[in-house]
Amino acid sequence: MKNVMLLAMLFVAAFAQAQVNVTGVVTNKTTGRPVTGATVTIQNFGTHTDNNGRYYLRLRDAGTYPLMVSFIGYTTYLYPTSFTTGDNTINVSLEETGLFVKPVEISSLRAGATAPFTKSSLSAEDIKKQNLGQDLPMLLNQLPGVVTNSDAGAGIGYTNFRVRGSDVTRVNITVNGIPINDAESQGVFFVNMPDFASSVNSIQLQRGVGTSTNGAGAFGASLNLSTNTFNDKAYAEVDNSYGSFNSWKHTVKAGTGLLNDHFTVDARLSKITSDGYIDRATSDLQSFYTSAAYIAKKTAVRLNVFGGKEKTYQAWNGIDSATLADNRRYNSSGTEKPGEPYDNETDNYQQTHYQLSLNQGITDNLNFNVALHLTRGKGYYESYYGDDSYTEFGLPNPVVNGTEITETDMVRQLWLDNYFYGGVFSINHSMKKFNWSLGGGWNKYDGDHYGKIIWAQNGGIDKDHKWYDLDATKTDVNVYWKGEYSPIEKLSVFADMQYRHVGYDINGFRKRPNVEQHNKYNFFNPKVGVTYHVNNFQYAYASFAIGNKEPNRDDFEAGTTQTPEHETLRNLEAGYVYTSQRVGLQANVYYMNYKNQLVLTGKINDVGAYTRSNIPESYRLGLELQGSVKLGSYVDVAANIALSRNKIKDFTEYIDDYDNGGQKEVNHGETDISFSPDVTGGYTFTVKPVKGLNIDLLGKYVSRQYLDNTSIKRRSLDGYYVQDVRINYLVPQKLVKELGLQLMLNNVFNKMYVPNGYTFSYIEGGQLITGNGYLPMAGFNVMGGVHIGF
Repeated sequence: MKNVMLLAMLFVAAFAQAQVNVTGVVTNKTTGRPVTGATVTIQNFGTHTDNNGRYYLRLRDAGTYPLMVSFIGYTTYLYPTSFTTGDNTINVSLEETGLFVKPVEISSLRAGATAPFTKSSLSAEDIKKQNLGQDLPMLLNQLPGVVTNSDAGAGIGYTNFRVRGSDVTRVNITVNGIPINDAESQGVFFVNMPDFASSVNSIQLQRGVGTSTNGAGAFGASLNLSTNTFNDKAYAEVDNSYGSFNSWKHTVKAGTGLLNDHFTVDARLSKITSDGYIDRATSDLQSFYTSAAYIAKKTAVRLNVFGGKEKTYQAWNGIDSATLADNRRYNSSGTEKPGEPYDNETDNYQQTHYQLSLNQGITDNLNFNVALHLTRGKGYYESYYGDDSYTEFGLPNPVVNGTEITETDMVRQLWLDNYFYGGVFSINHSMKKFNWSLGGGWNKYDGDHYGKIIWAQNGGIDKDHKWYDLDATKTDVNVYWKGEYSPIEKLSVFADMQYRHVGYDINGFRKRPNVEQHNKYNFFNPKVGVTYHVNNFQYAYASFAIGNKEPNRDDFEAGTTQTPEHETLRNLEAGYVYTSQRVGLQANVYYMNYKNQLVLTGKINDVGAYTRSNIPESYRLGLELQGSVKLGSYVDVAANIALSRNKIKDFTEYIDDYDNGGQKEVNHGETDISFSPDVTGGYTFTVKPVKGLNIDLLGKYVSRQYLDNTSIKRRSLDGYYVQDVRINYLVPQKLVKELGLQLMLNNVFNKMYVPNGYTFSYIEGGQLITGNGYLPMAGFNVMGGVHIGF
């Protein structure tokens, strides 16, 4: 035994001695100050510099390899460097490009590296290694507290995500500082932005209220997407992927690099198609992205134009429990048509975004950003309906061969035609002890809702007959000031104040055209926080923030006597962060206290519709832990877990009573908030057996989710654990700049799980009858891809 231990110790000592350790500091060549966040790459091993500009890498073998150090706003450092066994110290000084290429909107909206808010980030490298065609929400799956789902079951088409139990309508989402949440539903439909991840160079997800931002109030999280990257060298890339369910992705990207020392142009074209896991849940998605910029020493002007066009077969109906057991891929959409399902039961939408921004440096410490934007959206979803009555559409019953016809099969389209436009601005000032930003925006939405009947079996209806045509307008004005001050060396204090005004006018609803709503809101959203820097590797923080949010369009269908109140969230966050070159740890606790949160109670309002109702008190209390460690050159491990308690303090359910008419009230006392699992967790175990090859084992666990707010187990989704395998291989060759192979093995244990659904209950024949709807995900499936860079 002693001999075995001695051999093991000798092996470990020899292994440690054989390591090639590389450390150093990256600084600004002119000022000598450390450069935080610079990318350092040696022999396909990469890392980023910490707050003091330091980096650490461990190589497999000694030798001479290219050392590349890059950061936005600096000329890339790339030189062959000799590395010997043992410790190597290589310091690098980066020279500024002399061009104003730092995205100002990032510094004004995102939480800084040590700001007192809970956040996670994904870099371009993180996005690239998993971007095989699935919609952007699926790429967030391994972040703490995130749960994803897909109507079509495979991540292409309609996809969504929740953060700490809050759905996307409560997540503020911006692209380059410009809001993209739909003004009325307040959601974001990523199906309208297919393959947008291929143009995103960084993502920050703030959990909780977070810092002030543009657009709808952050009530669960803020997601900031940035595309304004700078490429000083010309490039071209081709990505092709194919996988299960006949899923294809084709992407072509190219950029000019810097032309005449001032101009750049970048462009992308993408096409994604899939048959979907669910029957007939097809997707045909097309998108483009273009960006042209003029960049000088203190000025940057950029025009972004991007858009998407989607046609997806509807797959949002879900299935009941019996069908889930026997035929979980069944799709009821289109089956009202006799015989074969209607072949065009589809959702069709096209959306184009225009962004024109000016970044202007005034001094080394002062700059500002102004941006104008326009989003143009138009589309419809088409459905086949059997035996619809003429009177429902305000039409007389036709007489055919002397017989009055009261019903007919028909095909109808529900249209949305809208414009969203406005401007945002920010002024940013940075000093050694005091940084501040002043910003805001004015945004206007004009939307037209109308319906057309394009075919009727029994006649009596003119083709393209409009049975409703209703518009809505919404104005959103906000202004904020945020500042961070360091009174002593290790302490910084943060303050943030936002005023937001919303005016929302709705001139009727499809089912209730005579119900109009005209509402105005004035919100004050303050935030305060403190950060204590223990040393260069660790800090602790605490913050308190208040967020207010107006109701969604559907909530206003309640009628004028039951207009819902706005919601208020009081959010307390506290955490600890440790970051070194090999180890990263973050622990945080949060308390989110709601006043008048809008939830479904089953109650019918005064116009006979089921809409959300305000409940007086509810809360979320949680603990989130995440960590990562580099175990030498061959193994990396990252993991996170979120534990939470999500409660409504006193919940009353309203159940339709078909026996006696009206509704029956049932008080459940304290209950769980729907779709809020007590436990979520994930891990990524990375092995690098040979040069250029990364094998990632990814696991995701989500505990039980309740479909409504009653905490009744039969109205819930079972918890699940899903295991994926991701393989990325950079092929050594000299024909092209980069040749990469990717393989995603999703759900390798073929888990039959369901992350999303709905429930309904009623009383009939003296019994309480409950039905659940489930939207299942695919079992084992595969996606492979090839990346070629020139």
